[in-house]
Amino acid sequence: MRHGSTFNTYPVFFICFALIPAVSMKIHGLFTKMYCLLLREFVIMKFVNDIDYHFLSSKGGGRMVRLHADRLTVRYDDRTIFEHLSVRIPDRQITAIIGPNGCGKSTLLKTLTRIISPQSGAVMLDGRAISQQPTKELAKKMAILPQTPEATSGLTVAELVSYGRFPYQRGFGRLTKKDYEAIDWALAMTKTADLKHRPVDALSGGQRQRVWIAMALAQETDIIFLDEPTTYLDIAHQLEVLELLERLNKEEGRTIVMVLHDINQAARFADYVIAMKSGTIVKAGPSEDVICRDVLRDVFGIDADIGRDPRTNKPVCFTYHLLKGVYSS
Repeated sequence: MRHGSTFNTYPVFFICFALIPAVSMKIHGLFTKMYCLLLREFVIMKFVNDIDYHFLSSKGGGRMVRLHADRLTVRYDDRTIFEHLSVRIPDRQITAIIGPNGCGKSTLLKTLTRIISPQSGAVMLDGRAISQQPTKELAKKMAILPQTPEATSGLTVAELVSYGRFPYQRGFGRLTKKDYEAIDWALAMTKTADLKHRPVDALSGGQRQRVWIAMALAQETDIIFLDEPTTYLDIAHQLEVLELLERLNKEEGRTIVMVLHDINQAARFADYVIAMKSGTIVKAGPSEDVICRDVLRDVFGIDADIGRDPRTNKPVCFTYHLLKGVYSS
């Protein structure tokens, strides 16, 4: 019996019984207790069902969670990357995953997006395992920009961005009016409309990264994953990309999940930070709770001086030195 129909029946049953004049108060009290027990059972069962969608953050009240992973185990040959790892991704926030090389950051990102299948455990999106969701359906919910996107030889910017419309195409894959509108919007959002007819190979690193993000935007997903989106970019282009992602989060409500190597970039742009080491999550929470001396010592083996960014009031690592004998990835 479904919970909704059961819950609606309880009050009706109780009210009808209460209207029978010959019923004694003792029996009436018995059924009152029965009703209360049934109601409590409903509330508990509903809470268990809803917990897949919501959780209460340690600070700041409720945060909705559409995406979470429970007890993931991933192995490459005889090497275990992580075992029984669980993580929750806050909705409509920017989440940064940080940690030393080889700690499992990119593997976690690929597992959350079904590029890698775990040996055990499950990744849940909207209450369903992503392994059970059709590819096109899943591609309408999440997009991923890998660390080294595939070659784009011969493609123009518009052609590359149009690939983001794949989940919506039918038949022979012709682009519709809505597809073209989505492509133009994605180009406008990433400020690449003037590059529309240029070959992707002719673009600078920063321009190319923005075009790839435009393709992800054209996919019209609520969640965007990026694996080290600032790699190989100079500082100006790094800020250009990160500020674009911040704008997509603030103005469009997109959930952004990205792997970052730069601690200060994670502190500045992320609402939520996941710090990993050796396949485990050392700390996860708001940047103020994660970008701190103790966590950075545990994760990176460094003695860091943490202060406040005078412009953003976010944590910032001013200086640090390596603690000998502590660091081990």
